[in-house]
Amino acid sequence: MKLRLHCVVDPMGWLCISLVFAVWLYNSFFIPMLVLLPHYKEGHIPWAVVVCYYAASALCFAALFRASTADPGRLPVNPHIPHSERQHWELCNKCNLMRPKRSHHCSRCGHCVRRMDHHCPWINNCVGEDNHWLFLQLCFYTQVLSLFTLVLDFCQYYYFQPLTQLDQEKFATRHELALLRLSALMGVVMFTGMSGLFYSQLAGILTDTTTLEKMAYFSGEIQDQSRSWKLALAEVCGTHWKALWFIPVRSRQALQQMNSRLYRTHV
Repeated sequence: MKLRLHCVVDPMGWLCISLVFAVWLYNSFFIPMLVLLPHYKEGHIPWAVVVCYYAASALCFAALFRASTADPGRLPVNPHIPHSERQHWELCNKCNLMRPKRSHHCSRCGHCVRRMDHHCPWINNCVGEDNHWLFLQLCFYTQVLSLFTLVLDFCQYYYFQPLTQLDQEKFATRHELALLRLSALMGVVMFTGMSGLFYSQLAGILTDTTTLEKMAYFSGEIQDQSRSWKLALAEVCGTHWKALWFIPVRSRQALQQMNSRLYRTHV
């Protein structure tokens, strides 16, 4: 998969991803400006905390951008079908194009996606074979950034020393009661929601089951599948190098072992 942009023309999807970007922007600029940087300047926290926070924020944004703009595995109009795999292809009854089994037609995007998991309006894109690993990274880094923000908000109230260069009464009235409490509320909501989503995605990857397949009537046929977690994550991320599983700015190449599982079942 090359690093090319993939855009879905959907006004509702644009609104959802704009809200997600607004939450990231709020926690990446207002919280450092109000809590992180002032306490760092007065020597209350080390520089490593500042670096780690901005690193988590940058990785979260990179995963969001890549997951929303990466090709999820859209099938071409005239796909090349190897002779040995023709029995594993079928005709889509919506777009009348040939597609491999376990592909699904997305009514929102208007095309078929290889091993489609679901369409996510919050990234305005489908989650399929080629960007599932990016969606998993987005869930992970959102949890990290949300938890980091919650810790900073907690420390601001109960742990950090008062800032000597600010009017404490004015700061508490204008910032703590509004901006920091709103940040804490968003952190709780984002961390809770993403934790559940991250767990369900991991469970589906380890059992080789997509979200659409879980919802299908034959889901009982695929729940007993088990495999090594290392192999499962390597197939999704496209590499056996575990350090690369956490890097969103790279290309993905399908592993050879994945081809034997692509046609196990379909939706």
